[in-house]
Amino acid sequence: MKLIMTYNKPVPGDEYLSELKKRAKESRVYKKHQLFGLEIAQILEDEKHKSLYIKLSKTHNPDELMRLARGIAEKKNIKNKGAYFMSCLPNPKAGLKKNGRKNPDYK
Repeated sequence: MKLIMTYNKPVPGDEYLSELKKRAKESRVYKKHQLFGLEIAQILEDEKHKSLYIKLSKTHNPDELMRLARGIAEKKNIKNKGAYFMSCLPNPKAGLKKNGRKNPDYK
């Protein structure tokens, strides 16, 4: 039987793949905006679009996004909280030109 070292402990070769699958399911957060995005996805009960919330928390003020998400989560009559959250956001491309760069004339 061949032993493979993982996390400084030996694991038999046949258990190695199961160990890798188990570690792949663990979430890894490296940046602050990733944590904010994942928290917003949990608050809005919209895990399917967590990458969108991570990107939004990188480009917008994460504290304001969290405040908005918590306010939406408290409302009981909203069926799709994620869609409502996106409709409440200000237009993210309002200050950009067509090429994606900032428009100096925009105030």
